[in-house]
Amino acid sequence: MHFTTTAWLIPFVVALIAAAASTLTLRVLLATGLAWRLATDIPNDRSLHTKPTPRVGGWGIVPVCVVALLWHASEMWLIALAVLALALVSQIDDRRGLPARVRFAAHFAVVAVLIAVYPAASPWWLLACIGFLLLWLINLYNFMDGSDGLAGGMALFGFGAYAAAALSAGEPSLAVSGAAIAGAAFGFLFLNFHPAKLFLGDVGSITFGFLAGALGYWGWRGDVWPLWFPAIVFSPFIADASVTLLRRLYRGEKFWQAHREHYYQRMVRSGIGHGRTAIYWYVVMFAGAIVALCALGRPTWQQWLIIAAWYGLLGGCGIVIDLRWRSFQNSNDK
Repeated sequence: MHFTTTAWLIPFVVALIAAAASTLTLRVLLATGLAWRLATDIPNDRSLHTKPTPRVGGWGIVPVCVVALLWHASEMWLIALAVLALALVSQIDDRRGLPARVRFAAHFAVVAVLIAVYPAASPWWLLACIGFLLLWLINLYNFMDGSDGLAGGMALFGFGAYAAAALSAGEPSLAVSGAAIAGAAFGFLFLNFHPAKLFLGDVGSITFGFLAGALGYWGWRGDVWPLWFPAIVFSPFIADASVTLLRRLYRGEKFWQAHREHYYQRMVRSGIGHGRTAIYWYVVMFAGAIVALCALGRPTWQQWLIIAAWYGLLGGCGIVIDLRWRSFQNSNDK
């Protein structure tokens, strides 16, 4: 990949501005006490934290993302409006709680509208499958938002990879959009890395999940990257959430209810802690982004070989975590 100074400078500056705006907004919310009034997370027996914490991180991210999309990528106006709509619904959920069917209806509506207004030149069944995957991304991001620094880190590396790939493909609007979201996530991490001063909340996690899917779809629809690219970029979250979901469905559990069975939760609970867990995951996230970027442009058979090898490596990491978890449980039972 060859980036000229002028080409990468604009996304880099946008990312820095987004990071500063995100951090400043969140610090104002904390300093004024408004953060606590908007939404507060009260610990329960499913939580990994022990004290009440504002969950308003999304309000440092959503305005930055919307402004960036409307200013630098006006063709993505519908995505910006969908982000606002999801943020408002999620704020009600953060503040008062909403039935699962209401939340899912909102998620389904924005995904259906996005694909209907901007359909790709593909069979209907493929678009239906992609719609399902977009819905899954929205919700898995929400499921994976449960440890300090984790969801913000995935956004930093994931959208950073989007920006790099778009820049390489000569798509400045998509590159700037990805850079702005990654920058907003970086600014949020200053207040969310362990010990977190605030949490992302549904406003942030639902927004990140939707944007991961929407920008991934937009890039695929515009031939910027193959369909597998977003699946590698966000593979740490996809693998953890998908395997955990399948396990819970197999046991007959209600997958939408809060629990502590994710791999990252087992890492924290087994003594690794929030800080080290986040750092280990950052290594995997960064590696996934590099693998995805390096696979672009290679022959198709090499791409699929790389995908299989990468997910095999993630499977191996999962086995190691499972073994550690069983050892931890056995030691506690003695």
